[in-house]
Amino acid sequence: MHSTTSEPAPEPGTPPDGSASPLADSTEQALKIAVVGGFGVGKTTLVRSVSEIRPLTTEETMTRAGDGVDDLSGVEGKRTTTVAFDFGRITLDATSVLYLFGAPGQERFWFLWDRLFTGALGAVVLVDTRRLEDSFYAIDRLEAQGTPFIVAHNDFGDTEHTLDEVRSALDLDPAVPLVRCDARERESAKQVLIALVHHVCSLITRRAG
Repeated sequence: MHSTTSEPAPEPGTPPDGSASPLADSTEQALKIAVVGGFGVGKTTLVRSVSEIRPLTTEETMTRAGDGVDDLSGVEGKRTTTVAFDFGRITLDATSVLYLFGAPGQERFWFLWDRLFTGALGAVVLVDTRRLEDSFYAIDRLEAQGTPFIVAHNDFGDTEHTLDEVRSALDLDPAVPLVRCDARERESAKQVLIALVHHVCSLITRRAG
């Protein structure tokens, strides 16, 4: 008699062999989420971690042409950078999918962000305490656009700073959720997106009431 072992169920939208599935014919609704933040904060990593398909990335090797243009303070080991947008996908159910757009973090690309926010369900602002000042512009632009957002402290396993300390340093509105995450971990990245969806739903319910 041969013993059998049960395999874990595949992620939604992923077939049993683990390859990425095409978009279902029954899909009726596409929801857009923007992932923004400073240079080297982990946006591409988060999109890669959580996407059910192989994400479309626009990372290029950094060269000497960027010397004096891109500030590498705190991320001196970074060797690649996003030059357009990263794109990933998550199937929510038979009719709805979530599209993730990771924005480039260099200041010279910030002018693209306003267009990215257009039509978005909401946004995630990734912050890194090594370069916290890079987060201010993203928060300011989202507030100006009226786009719902949450802030995720990407600590890469470093818990040196508490969320209260991060909130205070960002002068973050008490109504804006602040969560901790490790963008390298799929489950952690998923929890960030879940927190954003819950926040958007609570705002809709509040406005309807």
